[in-house]
Amino acid sequence: MKRTATLLVAALLTLAAAPVTHAAEVKGFVTPAIRGALETLAPKFERNSGHKLIITFVPSGGIAKRLADGETADFVVSSRAGTEALVKDGKVVPGSEANVGKSGVGIAVRAGAPKPDISTPEALKRTLLAARAVSYSNPAAGGASGIHFAKVLERLGIAEEMKAKTRHPPTASPTAELVVKGEAEIAVQQFPELMAVPGVDIVGPLPGDLQNFTVFTAGVTANATNAEAAKAFIQFLKSEDAVAEIKKSGLEPG
Repeated sequence: MKRTATLLVAALLTLAAAPVTHAAEVKGFVTPAIRGALETLAPKFERNSGHKLIITFVPSGGIAKRLADGETADFVVSSRAGTEALVKDGKVVPGSEANVGKSGVGIAVRAGAPKPDISTPEALKRTLLAARAVSYSNPAAGGASGIHFAKVLERLGIAEEMKAKTRHPPTASPTAELVVKGEAEIAVQQFPELMAVPGVDIVGPLPGDLQNFTVFTAGVTANATNAEAAKAFIQFLKSEDAVAEIKKSGLEPG
């Protein structure tokens, strides 16, 4: 009896000394490019970890501004260039970065509409000039695809002509939503963001050297309240199940 009591006390002491994992609210500023994948992955992470994700979707260029303005988050998922800049500015912990995936810029039209010719830069130019309206992210909001496409219009020599045809969606909203609503004929954005909108057909990528690939990189913020939980989420994004879901959403391995 005495030995049993001793063993019971020892077991209770061991349990008392064991580390306790507390559920946490994990806040993140995340590029809309991985919104589609997170619709499935976020609930799965929450079930497995007990943590609660609070995600604000912000264009990559806007994440740095929100942190600079004093807003707080536990992690970010931004363009690789954006995350690297945050590391240099002391906003993201060095060594916490992890590539999530990469995406090129694509073009979409309303489902069932004729697919225009975008096979060459010259064909793309003709298609854009013939379109009634084109939707792409506002470069001023910091979205990678919008910044790049504005440069494409400059390269094609039609930036001025396209101003009257341009329709920018609200910040962090998919450009393809304007196509579904009939406010634009053509949507330009990262593939995952186009694919996440029901009612559109993907035409294809920007042709030739007009294409641009953006790598999206996660990192733990320097002022994270729940750094360990943020690290766990970033590690989860590298898991086999998560990678499969990320690929399904339109991203390629980073």
